[in-house]
Amino acid sequence: MRGSFTIAEVAGIQIKIHITFLLLILIFGKWFFFVLAIFFFVTLHELAHSLVAKSFGIQVREITLLPIGGVASMTKLPDKPYQEFLISLAGPLTNIAIVVIFYFPLKHLVGPDVFFAGFRSLFGGIILTNNPGLILTEIYWINLMLAGFNLLPAFPMDGGRILRSLMAQKLGFQRATKVAVNFGHAFAILFGYLGLVQGRLMLLIIAVFIYMAAASEEMQVDVRSILRKFRARDLLPQQFVTVSEQATLSNVLELMFHSRQEDFPVVDSQNRMAGFVTRYDVMNGIHQHGVHHPVSAVMRRDVKSLTGDETLDQVQEMMQSNEIKALPVVRDATVIGIISTDDIARVYSMAAGRS
Repeated sequence: MRGSFTIAEVAGIQIKIHITFLLLILIFGKWFFFVLAIFFFVTLHELAHSLVAKSFGIQVREITLLPIGGVASMTKLPDKPYQEFLISLAGPLTNIAIVVIFYFPLKHLVGPDVFFAGFRSLFGGIILTNNPGLILTEIYWINLMLAGFNLLPAFPMDGGRILRSLMAQKLGFQRATKVAVNFGHAFAILFGYLGLVQGRLMLLIIAVFIYMAAASEEMQVDVRSILRKFRARDLLPQQFVTVSEQATLSNVLELMFHSRQEDFPVVDSQNRMAGFVTRYDVMNGIHQHGVHHPVSAVMRRDVKSLTGDETLDQVQEMMQSNEIKALPVVRDATVIGIISTDDIARVYSMAAGRS
């Protein structure tokens, strides 16, 4: 996500803070450490989602902390309803586990009176005091609030995703998404109303976020369902350009100017696939080494190629996971075409227009 910077990395997942997160310093001032403690548990919540997702082969690039919570960036949606159920449940269960594990130790440490005073302040509006024990218990009980709030069936929150995963077993993924999105919009309107009536800005922000995020994910599911009807071989161009390993970056730059391609398969002397070079690789190579540098020195050798049998939603997922805008189609080590994100967008636009 743009405007974010990395603060840590766990299990190959980058933990980032968005620049807007710093607004919390201005809002809470000296109590900013209290907010940091809360977001520590938010990070654990998102890490639980991410680690379960990774166990199902879903790549998670980063977790970004925003003023309204954390967002895990996954390269694709879960393939099966039970996977989404377990991924969504992992976050709230982590917060509940923290409550259970530290219940007796913390109660013994601060005493029952302070311990339950923190619980009461949670529902009566968090009271920030200079009492370390009360502050500690308020932070502790926040986990219960995080679990309960996220389990509301307001898609795309955890509860909404759990609802979709359960409905998808009978309704199918696309129809279940539409029902869950309607729940999400209903909760967004409710939160917006309460925010206006009670004058709570945070509720208004959450309402807008839920409404827009639900609509955005519904569109993603619609796109996925349409792209699944087409295969990579349906998009193979009649004309495409490859470059030789002996070509220089200036040769590739000239091809970019005179063709509609920005990314090129690199072939050896026998016209077999040797690598792949993108517009970014070319520009970065010219900046670092000059225009006469060989393309073979900057090309990507580990780019996955397509066979032509993949559905377009699979192709899109491969592009996202490899952070690339085009992929070559190869048969018997020979390049027979190239498919770009523009090609996929054009197919979706035409298919969605007909439907």
